[in-house]
Amino acid sequence: MSHQGYGQPPYGGQQGQYYPPPQQAPHGQGQYPPPGQYPPQGQYQQPPPPPQGGYYGQPPQGQYPPPGGAPQYGNSPQPGQHGGYPPQGHHQPSPPQQYGQYPPQGQYQQPPPQQPYGAPPPGQYGAPPPSGSPYGHPPPHQPPQQSYGAPSYPPPGAQFPPTPASPGYGSPQIINWDPTEAAKACRTAMKGFGTDEKLLIRTLADKDPHQIEALKTSFQRQFNRDLVNDIKKETSGDLEYGLMSVARGPLLADVHNLRDALAGPGTNEKLLNDILLSRSNSDMQAIKSTYYRIFSRSLENDVRSDLSMKTERHFMIVLGATRAEDAAPVVPQQVEQEVLEIYKATEGRMGTDELLLCSILSTRNDNQIRAIAQAYQQRYSKSLESVIKSEFSGHMEDALLYQLRHAVDKYMHAATLIEESMAGMGTREKLLARRVVQAHWDRTTLNNVRAAYSQRFGKDLARRIKGETSGDFERFLLACIGEPI
Repeated sequence: MSHQGYGQPPYGGQQGQYYPPPQQAPHGQGQYPPPGQYPPQGQYQQPPPPPQGGYYGQPPQGQYPPPGGAPQYGNSPQPGQHGGYPPQGHHQPSPPQQYGQYPPQGQYQQPPPQQPYGAPPPGQYGAPPPSGSPYGHPPPHQPPQQSYGAPSYPPPGAQFPPTPASPGYGSPQIINWDPTEAAKACRTAMKGFGTDEKLLIRTLADKDPHQIEALKTSFQRQFNRDLVNDIKKETSGDLEYGLMSVARGPLLADVHNLRDALAGPGTNEKLLNDILLSRSNSDMQAIKSTYYRIFSRSLENDVRSDLSMKTERHFMIVLGATRAEDAAPVVPQQVEQEVLEIYKATEGRMGTDELLLCSILSTRNDNQIRAIAQAYQQRYSKSLESVIKSEFSGHMEDALLYQLRHAVDKYMHAATLIEESMAGMGTREKLLARRVVQAHWDRTTLNNVRAAYSQRFGKDLARRIKGETSGDFERFLLACIGEPI
């Protein structure tokens, strides 16, 4: 069957319309890739407006879908080809074109600004927390230090506004929403003999991070009980894991999952990648400080004790939270230099200088990484993804591919990760729940992920989940992606 474009609602519905968030270049500097036209079929469309009083805001700034020369995943569709992308393993170099140029047709449409539910005045929503906040506070932004031979980026002395913390990772917000009835519904679902799982799922699955915090506070105030502890007592198995992930909120769920990934023998590498890679500095600082506050342990020390050699050093760069802010513009000359450095460190020498590529992918913002991937394809007629696959292996290969794919197209990457947790023999239910819950915190992101999933795999995500799960756990996942239960 032919794949639908991101701009088309899957299966004739209104959900899942895919559009690229706008990219801003501060201080009058140029954008890279420059404002252009992409993809060749159809125009991107803004998502349907949220319901009255809707509370979900816009996705993070500075994301584009992959340029024509960017590396793809397997047989993901490639713009400009009828019906989508070349089959897996088929190499088609990018046509000669001016540096950063887009293919014709398909004008980008910037979505109108949306006020999240009960949001404070513009400029405050999701801002980094003030000093002393229990959610952690990133230090004043300093340019990333040059490490492991990687070129310095942004240029020394450059200052750019910090990337806002994701909802739920910054300071607590006062919202225009009364959680009293939702708290009562949760108590009704769990008190007495037995548990009304459906009511619990319906009450929790559609709340944003700020509403979850308000609901937990109201539950404690009204009933002198802890919502997360009650869920743990009244549910079990995969449903318990999913509901607790929602009830904890995104930040607390992250730190508890990190502790589980690092505790005991072995390391859950997929969980480590999902939580730590490609995070903003604000989010990373919040994760580290909350991890220490909850467990009285240093996240850096715990990661260091579980990893080894160059993979350990890779994650120490990640945990250093020296990633270029999203507002930092892409400098074409810097892109060209870094493409050459990557080539010299991989294909252009005997052996591989692994840490140079680790440093670049861990300290550049998504726009810079995307530009590097496109320029590498144009210069060497080979995708950066294929270079990583041929030069690296094991956990380091997985981590580098994660960072690259997220930068190239974060929505397609999230859709691919969700499918990965269901593909093959058996479903990894907890991994599936974590990835679905992560996408569900922002409805615009969720709709884009669902549309990307439909394009990439030719089927609706809800239909796929129904085929892999059952019972209350199935109902929970469907509710998280906006399906009625």
